[in-house]
Amino acid sequence: MDKQRYEHSLTLCKALLVLFLFCIPLQQTGAQVNLSTKRTKLETVIKQLKSKSKYRFFYNDALAKVEVNGVQAKNEPLKNVLDKLFAGTGIDYRIVDNVVYLSKSGAGSATPKPQQQQQKTDQHTIEGTVTDASGEPLIGVSVMVKGTSHGAVTDVDGHYSFTTEVANPTLVYSYIGYGTQEVAQQGRAKIDLVMQEESHTLSDVVVTALGIKRSEKALSYNVQKVSGEELTSVKNVNFINSLNGAVAGVNINASTTGVGGPTRVIMRGTKSITGGNNVLYVIDGVPMFNKNGGDIGGGRYSSQPSSEGIADINPDDIESINVLTGPSAAALYGSAAANGVIMINTKRGAEGKVSVAVSSSMEFSDPFIMPEFQNTYGNKPGSFESWGDRMASSSGFNPKDFFNTGHSYINSVTLTTGTKTNKTYVSVASTNATGILENNAYNRYNFTARNTSDFLNDKLHLDVSGSYIIQNTDNMYRPGEYYNPLPAVYLFPRGEDWSAVQLYKRYDAARKFAVQYWPYGDQGMQLQNPYFIVNDMLTPTKRKRYMLMGSLKYDILPWLNVTGRVRVDNTYTEAESRLHASGTGILYAGTYGNGIYNHSQGSDQQTYMDIMFNIDKSFGQDYRLTANAGASLEDYRSSSVGFGGPILKVPNLFSSAALDPEKAIPSDSEFRKRGTAIFASAELSWKDMVYLTMTGRNDWSSLLVNAKEPSFFYPSVGLSAIISKMVKLPEVISFMKVRGSCTEVGSPIPDRYRGVTRGTLTYPITNGVPATRTIMPFFDFKAERTRSYEIGLNLRMFESRLNFDLTWYHSNTYNQTFLAELSATAPYSGMYIQAGDIANSGIEMSLGYGDKVGQIEFDSRLVYSRNVNKVKKLVHNYDTGVDGQIINFTETTAGGGFIREGDSMGDVYVTKVLKRDATGAIAVGPDGSLASMDLPKGERIKIGNTNPDFTMGWRNSISWKGLNLSFLINARFGGVVTSATQAVLDQFGVSKASAEARDRGYVEVAGGLKVDPQKYYEVVANQQLMAYYYYNATNVRLQNVSLNYTLPKTWLGQGWPSITVGVIANNLWMIYNKAPFDPEIAASTGTYGQGSDYFSAPSLRNIGFSLRLQF
Repeated sequence: MDKQRYEHSLTLCKALLVLFLFCIPLQQTGAQVNLSTKRTKLETVIKQLKSKSKYRFFYNDALAKVEVNGVQAKNEPLKNVLDKLFAGTGIDYRIVDNVVYLSKSGAGSATPKPQQQQQKTDQHTIEGTVTDASGEPLIGVSVMVKGTSHGAVTDVDGHYSFTTEVANPTLVYSYIGYGTQEVAQQGRAKIDLVMQEESHTLSDVVVTALGIKRSEKALSYNVQKVSGEELTSVKNVNFINSLNGAVAGVNINASTTGVGGPTRVIMRGTKSITGGNNVLYVIDGVPMFNKNGGDIGGGRYSSQPSSEGIADINPDDIESINVLTGPSAAALYGSAAANGVIMINTKRGAEGKVSVAVSSSMEFSDPFIMPEFQNTYGNKPGSFESWGDRMASSSGFNPKDFFNTGHSYINSVTLTTGTKTNKTYVSVASTNATGILENNAYNRYNFTARNTSDFLNDKLHLDVSGSYIIQNTDNMYRPGEYYNPLPAVYLFPRGEDWSAVQLYKRYDAARKFAVQYWPYGDQGMQLQNPYFIVNDMLTPTKRKRYMLMGSLKYDILPWLNVTGRVRVDNTYTEAESRLHASGTGILYAGTYGNGIYNHSQGSDQQTYMDIMFNIDKSFGQDYRLTANAGASLEDYRSSSVGFGGPILKVPNLFSSAALDPEKAIPSDSEFRKRGTAIFASAELSWKDMVYLTMTGRNDWSSLLVNAKEPSFFYPSVGLSAIISKMVKLPEVISFMKVRGSCTEVGSPIPDRYRGVTRGTLTYPITNGVPATRTIMPFFDFKAERTRSYEIGLNLRMFESRLNFDLTWYHSNTYNQTFLAELSATAPYSGMYIQAGDIANSGIEMSLGYGDKVGQIEFDSRLVYSRNVNKVKKLVHNYDTGVDGQIINFTETTAGGGFIREGDSMGDVYVTKVLKRDATGAIAVGPDGSLASMDLPKGERIKIGNTNPDFTMGWRNSISWKGLNLSFLINARFGGVVTSATQAVLDQFGVSKASAEARDRGYVEVAGGLKVDPQKYYEVVANQQLMAYYYYNATNVRLQNVSLNYTLPKTWLGQGWPSITVGVIANNLWMIYNKAPFDPEIAASTGTYGQGSDYFSAPSLRNIGFSLRLQF
């Protein structure tokens, strides 16, 4: 092992040495600019400047043909050269770090008045504040006296101040993405201005893998950006839910576990049969391990859920999010990125005086979509089922009354300040929420600080940040039968008195304390008093987490720098379950009736570090190389220790000392994995119109130590071409780009199969001694691989007011890992094999239009996604090497769900239907009874697929004089869902459908026969024949709405902050839905069990208010 680590370290050193030697011949010195040019087009001069300096230039393509001045400069600062170039041309510029932004300017095109006509006076000061339409300050706005070079640039607060001798000048305000405005002073010493955005704003720079900034037009893959403002317009306790419907190619399902619950995020379809399919989260360029507690299984036996790591992030700390839906975009992140990446870019300090922002939101929640119940038929005496006679009057019992009104309060305070070389950002936030079920609560407190500093004449850049999170959750909800209050609530007999069970505990004279009151038995479903479950079966969890990150970058040369980063992410969790005395069910079996106590403590520790050399170098006027190369190391460790058991004598004494020492069960676990990698990328551009991008990465994973393939390499290549620069297109087309890429990403074996390679065999401990392994050791593991292709088109029309993006992709994931059974004569019961091929192909499309009519500004964006999944191949002619056994199978349940070759992951099958007669009609007995039958030979009939045929999201924003209305309509078309809940409701006679059948007097079955409703449901519902309980999953909803108003400062006077008030709503209106529950909720965040409902908690409608203060 030590020798292998030495070889890995030596490989890394060699790679870095080769890179260093490669860089030596390219060295150049000097930061001044040499330029010799005649009057010519801007694009020609920019090519020269890019080849002679470290700067990059971004500008609207409409400026490319503008003629600029001739300049002869030798060793002059860039600013001086640009001033000469653009004098009188109508072009303005702004330099940020090593990027020069160019835009149209009203100042340059204005003709100065003759000197004798310029009225002068004593020097006087002009100041003011520049904001956008929402009241947010704009940083870096150019404010110039028209016809002169006098002026200033706004600071972090949007404030500017300068002195001039010109009497009553006209001020020209210009800023990239905003229309240039001229304002006459008219004797005022203070001029505040609200700038209006241009409808054709383009996002020129995007953050890609490893935090690398690249020109958007250079990308050969699809990257979608979501601003922090979009995330916080309608806040969610878990901000990931706010992305739903905002980006193409992403399916987001909120879990039913209650407030603060985890989410299921799938990009471009499920790919791995036994591995994970959720996305990778990246914070400021560094991967984050997201421990997700939502994979709780399904059906009757769901485990206790918990939250997830990404939910800890304060959304007010997020500057923007970039979504990389395909592996091409994320290849440099390695194996974890095969399922796509959500990149989170956090806020940092800004130059200027102290700026403070306060935001607060308050929301109220109630059930959104619930089953439909009946209240007209009661129960027969002594029966729990509501199959009795029609009641004279309604019982008045409404299961919805069991739910509370949930609420959430999210508050945050952020502070930014800084100088040119030192900038600081600090935030404090609290999230306090209660669910609709009693005692379900989520509380989180975030403390964040970030500081960026520049040293050594702006050559050394330090970025450090830290976050501390305190999180407490109480009683997250789990679906299924066991220890779930909803079955008893939903099935409660309609002729009984509900108020009697609300007093859920009664004094027991024999036991001398109050015990559970539930006189109805468990009905074969582990039923208990629902108030006992929510009040006396408690599962509190406490977590403390800190994240520390440091980045140090040194500019070796104007075109070469080296960056090193370290991130530490540690979480400590304490969990309990306190099951009070007098409970019933499987967990209480064999106990003393005094209660059960479980307690555990665990930690999750992640350390990530990398070093990367970055090159940005021009060669002549036509070529530019942007390259990166480096190495990374990631170490993850998880451990836990706990105990649990029945309380021996003293009821409800929740302490380890109170447990029965003979039945108390200790537990502990330990898991550790490590990955190292070297990686490189290179982008070569030609004339800023053709871009060739290549990446390569080699991973070493501890999960594959001593395997046949202990390391794995995977490359990517992409090409993009700016057609609008190559050929003359119709004037309506502002920009056109075509792109394509091919990628392969490798993944080690799933974590569940750890400890099975040579030298790492792990034996389970049973009764204190190592147990015998029943699975044959396997040493030929190879990485699971995903090979992907995509092509795309980016089109901007009508001065970029109309935007259209289209991507087609196809991927294959192979080398899937299965556990297969061996023959009875083999020394082991099973062995691991690697085979299979899962294909996904689809389309991502977005269409946007933004414009301004008078003072009304609007923006509309439609996103469309379609993915087709297919199981191409499972296992064929696999030689086990044991007794000559060859394994073939075209269907499997290896991953936890049934998969069949030629079908799709997510397909839904049934194995039992109503019995039919010789004619094919439903067989009805002489007494009107029905019977079920198993399909012959274990056959399964596919009834549909849980995945949608396609999804759409339509986001709109309308602004007028500080008033902003935004809303999102989200739609899913196609697919099926199943509801075992509806089956049980029918079985017990409490559903609306069962009452309507009784009103009719029959249920009509295939063949036209009419069957007694109770006899029909005794078979179809009691046996939960899902062939009769599947529904179209199509649904359309008004997902969120926000109406905000920024109070005019003229109302408030001097010294008041900017104030924005708003009304917000989520899941406001279900426009179309035929399923008896919300098809978009997920009982589990795992790969399987989607689209099935078994007493899951209903989804929520939220309505509330928001307030934002900007000081």
